[in-house]
Amino acid sequence: MKKYLAEMIGTMVLVFIGCGSAIFNNGCGTPAQVLMVAVAFGVAVVAMAYTIGGISGCHINPAITLGVWMSGRMSGKDAGMYMLFQVIGGFIGSLLLYIIIATMPDFQSATLTGANYCEAGAVPGLVAEIIFTCVFVLVVLGTTDSKVGAGNFAGLAIGLSLVIVHIALIPITGTSVNPARSLAPAVFNGGDALAQVWVYIIGPFIGGALAACIWGVLSPKKK
Repeated sequence: MKKYLAEMIGTMVLVFIGCGSAIFNNGCGTPAQVLMVAVAFGVAVVAMAYTIGGISGCHINPAITLGVWMSGRMSGKDAGMYMLFQVIGGFIGSLLLYIIIATMPDFQSATLTGANYCEAGAVPGLVAEIIFTCVFVLVVLGTTDSKVGAGNFAGLAIGLSLVIVHIALIPITGTSVNPARSLAPAVFNGGDALAQVWVYIIGPFIGGALAACIWGVLSPKKK
């Protein structure tokens, strides 16, 4: 049970810090704002990786959990429970943000929880989320591989990869690559964000599955 709770807490922190950075910086309209939000998400992952990594592996992302399960590193039961608690953590993080800023008139309701919305359109957004999630999950699978991984540096590599993913993807979709990060904010926000949330669920799951397939080809074969 501890590993499930760790995933819940880690996802809560990711959503609270990452989405909070987008809210309190009034979105991602300038290069400086994009960089601040990207760093917030990446550093949050690094912090959680070295906090709960030894307990749960610090997936805090259903797309990563899917990739890990497809790679044969965890059971189907654990994968399902990880995803459930990640979603719960996302809702707790969004609720905390809602409580803090609901009465602050300086922030528009459209940015209340840092919800994703793809102005470029659903199809380009879906393709972008698939590609960038695939890259991100591939980094996770590679750096955490028991034979050729990065060891204690895995958390740092994963966090930095999330920073560069955000820098590239924020102008296109606002960046999700994580269904648990997008579902709760979309529910709290409603409107267009909720109408497009399927992009930020299906895209990352497809990307995570593709990454597992690619790593299955690249990884050293067991004797």
